[in-house]
Amino acid sequence: MQRGSDRLSVHRDEEMKHELQGLLRSGHPTRSEEWHDPEPTAEDDPEVWGGPVIPGGSRASLETVRLELARILGRSAFPADPGELARVLRRKNAPDALADAVQRLPRRTRYANVQELAEEVTHHERA
Repeated sequence: MQRGSDRLSVHRDEEMKHELQGLLRSGHPTRSEEWHDPEPTAEDDPEVWGGPVIPGGSRASLETVRLELARILGRSAFPADPGELARVLRRKNAPDALADAVQRLPRRTRYANVQELAEEVTHHERA
């Protein structure tokens, strides 16, 4: 018996239940096409998944700091001085340690892009 509000037929409903049954029972993907599954991380991917990147920390290479700053700031924040950039970082809920590191940079310097900022932050934290 078909209800009036169904988008699919009863037969299609049963077919879809049968297709999902293996997934529901196993708890992991059951597709034979690998392109449906998420891709694992590569060996050379920056480790931003392990928590916030903090300049001066053990994981804070130039690449990871640059990636984190670019992810949060974007292109529209530049050119700017450290005070402006720190305000943008705080407004976008960046980790406090990252915003503080940017805030501690020399006031009179203006940064044209994320690369310049990341180089200065990582260099300043090592000194």
